[in-house]
Amino acid sequence: MTVKKYTGSAGGWGALLSTTKHLVKSENVAHNILNLLKTNQDKGFDCPGCAWGESTEKSRFRFCENGAKAVNWEATSRRVTPEFFQQHRVSWLTRQSDYFLEYQGRLSHPVQYNRDTDCYQAVSWQQAFTLIAKHLNTLESPDQAEFYTSGRASNEAAFLYQLMVRTFGTNNFPDCSNMCHEATGIALKKSIGVGKGTVKMEDFEDADAIFVFGQNPGTNHPRMLDTLRQASRRGAAIVTFNTLKERGLERFTNPQSVTEMLTNGSTQISQCYFRPKLGGDMAVVRGMVKALFVTEKAELAAGRSPIFDHAFIEEHTQGIEQYLKTVEETPWNEITEQAGLSQSEIEQAAGIYRQSKRVIITWAMGITQHKHSVKTIQEITNLQLLFGQLGRPGAGLCPVRGHSNVQGDRTMGIDEKPSAAFIDNLSHAFDFQAPSKPGHNAVAAIKAMLAGESKVFIALGGNFAAATPDTSLTQQALSNCSLTVNIATKLNRTHLVPGKDSLILPCLGRTDIDIQASGAQSITVEDSFSMVHASAGVVESDTGGMRSEPAIIAGIAEATLGKQPIDWSWVIEDYSRIRDLIAKSIPGFSDINSKIKQPGGFYLGNSAAERQWQTPSKKAQFMEHDLPLHLLPANLRELSKDPVFVLQTMRSHDQYNTSIYGFDDRYRGIFGERKVLFINANDIAALGLKNSQLVDIESLWPDRIERKVFGFKLVAYDIPEGNTAAYFPETNPLMSIDGKGDLSDTPISKAIPVVLSATLLKSDKIDVVMA
Repeated sequence: MTVKKYTGSAGGWGALLSTTKHLVKSENVAHNILNLLKTNQDKGFDCPGCAWGESTEKSRFRFCENGAKAVNWEATSRRVTPEFFQQHRVSWLTRQSDYFLEYQGRLSHPVQYNRDTDCYQAVSWQQAFTLIAKHLNTLESPDQAEFYTSGRASNEAAFLYQLMVRTFGTNNFPDCSNMCHEATGIALKKSIGVGKGTVKMEDFEDADAIFVFGQNPGTNHPRMLDTLRQASRRGAAIVTFNTLKERGLERFTNPQSVTEMLTNGSTQISQCYFRPKLGGDMAVVRGMVKALFVTEKAELAAGRSPIFDHAFIEEHTQGIEQYLKTVEETPWNEITEQAGLSQSEIEQAAGIYRQSKRVIITWAMGITQHKHSVKTIQEITNLQLLFGQLGRPGAGLCPVRGHSNVQGDRTMGIDEKPSAAFIDNLSHAFDFQAPSKPGHNAVAAIKAMLAGESKVFIALGGNFAAATPDTSLTQQALSNCSLTVNIATKLNRTHLVPGKDSLILPCLGRTDIDIQASGAQSITVEDSFSMVHASAGVVESDTGGMRSEPAIIAGIAEATLGKQPIDWSWVIEDYSRIRDLIAKSIPGFSDINSKIKQPGGFYLGNSAAERQWQTPSKKAQFMEHDLPLHLLPANLRELSKDPVFVLQTMRSHDQYNTSIYGFDDRYRGIFGERKVLFINANDIAALGLKNSQLVDIESLWPDRIERKVFGFKLVAYDIPEGNTAAYFPETNPLMSIDGKGDLSDTPISKAIPVVLSATLLKSDKIDVVMA
């Protein structure tokens, strides 16, 4: 392992070199160069990475470094065949790294686990479908099955999946959204009546200020950096609140800018960069409102115009009096203690906000994965409501989603708590009674499998065992099942935790050409800005026994349900038929087959952006909450006499969700290792430890179950005292399944209480299993 301070900007030559390295690693260089030129282009395919939208400006290159990694990772020429599984027992594969597993290449044929040989062996597609149908149809209740979904699934696949599952009779839809942005949907629905962001891409061109909370676009959605770069260069103020200093939010070199590349120049991104404590963002926003409220009263007392938008507040909102009373009663010492920022720093941010006519506030999982995430997002919304920053060009709320269609999946009905309107529309369109009883989210599904109440687990993509909390419990839950089914492009950790029966079904990826009876097909996706556009694979390669996700779902459905409520085989012949079904049952998708032919696709619309509030009062709601009593509750602090730290899990730069592309985290200066713990240098000294020393990390929870990971190297970093950070999934075993957000049930993976102890090893050498 090497730790070397990174002094360059984000992007630039480092991004180009990294892209080249991953091109070579794909062993498919010539094809993948052409593939990258088709990424995010009209008549091309949507990047299998993040959900950031596309500018209306034409560009030859519409991919970023990490998007290139995702494309190269998927479009590899390497294959995992039945022969591979015969040569490698599951018990041996379990001991390999997540990087090793996915690096072996694309899954080529359906396989079934043989417990006697401890190997997966080839089966036909029909055998696989028959086995699934047998297990599903012998359950005592449809609610004994769990149907997981990854955010990479297309609209077409997600729609068929939810239709199949609801026809089967359950709303058990544990979903990747449950583990990341669930708090956003819940908070915004209550505040403004719609669970999506209110801005479009072009709003960033008009914003006077952009406030960035709890996100690292340089790694997680790098195309956002070009949007921020353009905003910065035209004079918009960008104010960042993030616990770690992240290079992408400091300065960025656009690889497509000849001038910046040749001169080693860069663009400053953040005008101000504040580092609140983990979980302190709600206090930051409360402090900004408090400072602005003081100014509002002073202006009125002096006979000048108010700074709040009273016309908007009067016409469009409800509950301001009680909210401002709570703000006024919140003492500054409570705000600054929780925020980890001084009053003057918070007032500085408030001053920039006040001076800006049009403000966008954007956030990601640094906000959504805390116990009080729903309250924090509603506090952000309150601030925007005070100044009428919704339904105004260049202003609004912008949650940045993860996977490229995670928002579309929810639009298509992947929701364990569907609205009554959705159920009514579906039931009427397909002439059956869809279930209305709420189903299981991800945490509830794990508990149901642990208790033996759920017996079948089917995953449409994803890596459930690695993405979820309490790793050992999750693995035990999966192994309890009578059947586990994983629809996937590559081998991953979840496939190595088989139920009594277990299938791996290989599917086509976003980059692959999908040929059905009527010819090559396209699918659709929805980005973070509610834009729906077509995506068609371009890769000509040996797809072996792979099938598309819609075709696999249709095969399961027909074996299980027959031709109810649709002719599943018929709709797979031409995906426009699936889109016709979407159009007749989901609002906003009428004439979808024509609309997706438009360059850039079409906008679904957003009621809150039109100042139409789908709340019970038909107005936007100011939501009044007290700040948490303490960011680290007393019952957890009291579990140890040693210093208790707060740990956040996060991605490295060579990673997207649970896919590990390599062992470097370039911008944070980490090379060749993932078992590291970022910590303030003062905390290292106070513990009597040394930089680069190995430590074991143990989490604290009232159930007193030991949750511990071993041999993590300390790395002194620019992070607030008392806070630490490490990569997932390596630290997911530290998360208790009961550590979840209020109202959202999202695992609080940015707020794990931990204690540290020196690792008792003779050597600090860490072995890494490479490919």
